[in-house]
Amino acid sequence: MYITCLDLEGVLVPEIWIAFSEASGIPELKRTTRDEPDYDKLMKWRLGILKEHGLGLKEIQDTIAKIDPLPGAKEFLDQLRSECQTVILSDTFTQFAAPLMKKLGMPSIFCNELVVAPDGEITDFKMRIKDSKLTTVKAFQSIGYKTIASGDSYNDLAMIQASAAGFLFRTTDKIKADYPNLPAFTEYDDLLAAIRAQLKKD
Repeated sequence: MYITCLDLEGVLVPEIWIAFSEASGIPELKRTTRDEPDYDKLMKWRLGILKEHGLGLKEIQDTIAKIDPLPGAKEFLDQLRSECQTVILSDTFTQFAAPLMKKLGMPSIFCNELVVAPDGEITDFKMRIKDSKLTTVKAFQSIGYKTIASGDSYNDLAMIQASAAGFLFRTTDKIKADYPNLPAFTEYDDLLAAIRAQLKKD
């Protein structure tokens, strides 16, 4: 029995922080997990920039309200969910993800939580669990699932490598060069075909 675990940003929806960087005019916020493997370090750096500019949750949510899934993402996800148990594993936060899940047809997502002050300042963040993507994949495996995983960033590599089949999707040239053993795709049809091929093996 298989369960497919997908990353969210860069795979199904645009990168939220890049969109907010463009909306706010703060180029430093374009840095993502494609650039910085240490997510804790990256988030603390982001919160420092938000505080410096007096920006909070509302401003980011206003940007997220204008974000739509990547072209073809919902159709891909709908088809995949009709053929295989599917869950989104993301290092984003429920306060960011909720409106995007509505646009994707309310798939299951496991993500994290922001700590928000009454005035809307994001003061901290709470990770669901350490190494959440890898830990969740291993948890699924411990209850009898084989996992298939796909993502685009450094924080997806552990779950991809720990799965029965793992695929890079629309990743960077550097990650592809560093991990040449991982199949890499740029089109949803190709990713769906690779997942189907794995499903047929059992």
